[in-house]
Amino acid sequence: MAQNNFSNALRLLKNPNVSRMFVSYLITYMGTAMAPIAMAFGVLDLTGSTADAAFVIAAPTVAAIGVILIGGAIADRTSRQKVIFYAELLAMSAQLSMAFLFLSGLATVPWLTFFMLINGIGIAFNAPASTGLIIQLVDREDLQTVNAILGTARHGAIAIGAALGGLLVAWVGPGMTLLIDGVSFAISAALILSLKPSAQLKEKSESIIQDLKLGWKEFSSHTWLWSIVLQFSLVVAALEAFFGLIGPAFTRDYMAGATHWGFIVSGFGIGTLVGGLFAIKINPRYPMRLAVMMVFAFPLVSLAMLLRSPLEVIVLAAFLVGFCDQIFSVLWYTTLQIKVAPAMMSRVSAYDHIGSIALAPLGLVAAGLLYEGYGYQTTLTATIILVVIPTALVFLVKDVRNMTNEEDSRGGATTCLLYTSDAADDSL
Repeated sequence: MAQNNFSNALRLLKNPNVSRMFVSYLITYMGTAMAPIAMAFGVLDLTGSTADAAFVIAAPTVAAIGVILIGGAIADRTSRQKVIFYAELLAMSAQLSMAFLFLSGLATVPWLTFFMLINGIGIAFNAPASTGLIIQLVDREDLQTVNAILGTARHGAIAIGAALGGLLVAWVGPGMTLLIDGVSFAISAALILSLKPSAQLKEKSESIIQDLKLGWKEFSSHTWLWSIVLQFSLVVAALEAFFGLIGPAFTRDYMAGATHWGFIVSGFGIGTLVGGLFAIKINPRYPMRLAVMMVFAFPLVSLAMLLRSPLEVIVLAAFLVGFCDQIFSVLWYTTLQIKVAPAMMSRVSAYDHIGSIALAPLGLVAAGLLYEGYGYQTTLTATIILVVIPTALVFLVKDVRNMTNEEDSRGGATTCLLYTSDAADDSL
């Protein structure tokens, strides 16, 4: 990897592709974070049931699990840029529809669940295509710095979006919050369309099924990759349950509701910003060893709430979680983009995403039921256990501990027959 420094980051931000992708990330992930917060408080106000809120909030993840592999394959076969563009428009339509339901007084749990499913389809097509598009925007030696820049945008936007979502819900209600969110996606779509990526490496293959088989072969050939994805199937279930439902429910019942939740996620956002600046400078020889160590900090906010700590302590815990989460993410995406064959990047990313989020809907629903039936102590304890135990176990995998940051021969090219021209792209 090239030496990472702040001057290089500033240089890359002057690249129109990087700066536009940065702003697009801010908008997209801010909206992705605002929607479930608006939905959580909106459904809680609508029915008063955390179980109802859990089913609605889990809907996007359920949809993503159903279609994300197809989304990754389509992104690798056609144009990642166009896939992201249409995914942004789909998310916009879903958000505006949910805004109309709340503002018109027609909101019901089934309708909200339906449009959250549509929103999830947009997310499913966006995520793997975005991971693959990054390698078309910059040289390989700039990947870690760009991942730090975009990771700061992604995690900062998630935190800001959650905070802003909580504040907007408190001030103007869930309907207006979703309306603002929906309009922002149109801006993001325009930015994506204005990008000028390099030619996309592609494989010649017979069908999407064949593409998925080749993607699975590449994914399963990296032990560090599938081991950490397996770990994160439990970690993400715990984090989705906490940040998507239990955190807002706890602040509603034991703190000052959406306002305090906004402060907590703001602390997370500041942590991601500082973590992003730190990630620009580091160059660990064993990236996954350091990355997995960062995950041990993820349940700190759950622990602080379990101990009924004051708001200041919970915000500090959120800051530390954000910092560590950002370090993990930068190391993860950079390693993925270096070690995986470029032509298979979106498909491998899709397998990564589907494995990581596979249990998230179950985690949300179970958390809602646990919270209603057994209270916050049992639920928060469960989220802590689901992070700590699999993280400790993944250290037993030698490939996770000992894999270096050196580019191996399989990362630079694929053995399949490739062509590099985008001229023959079919319209989506």
